[in-house]
Amino acid sequence: MARDYGRIELDLPATADDHLRMRALVDVVWNAFSEEGVSWVGFYLPDPESSERLVLGPLRDKPACSPIEMHGACGQCFRSARPLVVPDVAALGAGYIACDPRDVAEVVVPCIRAGAVWAVLDVDSFDRGAFDPHDALGLNRLLTAAGLTEATFTAGQVCLAAVEK
Repeated sequence: MARDYGRIELDLPATADDHLRMRALVDVVWNAFSEEGVSWVGFYLPDPESSERLVLGPLRDKPACSPIEMHGACGQCFRSARPLVVPDVAALGAGYIACDPRDVAEVVVPCIRAGAVWAVLDVDSFDRGAFDPHDALGLNRLLTAAGLTEATFTAGQVCLAAVEK
């Protein structure tokens, strides 16, 4: 099922505050897609106390881990500055950070300004294979419309999680 990101882009309010834009984007994505396989939506930001961790920002609709180490999907996305689609979190093996053991798929998209990643948007699902490059590009479109990233990605720039060996 291809989610319609264009239809919710217009629901993003205009505001100058990054925190309010993140909060609005999380709410819009949750309200639009929680019935379409999305189980959690939130942002992670660099931990001001450690360059090796990320801390939780605005989120919906359940608690999550914070801080998290950089070896997980969010850290991989943060370090690579590229969207990451994880159709099955089992593919990450020990690299997966399980905040909710029911989540089995994930998509993470970086927020980039002046060439540097300053946050990542993380979306989870209880459904294996719930996300694909269309979702990464749709979320990037929303981040751009909300003024939370300057980066525009193509399908060829979306990373797919590889199976741990």
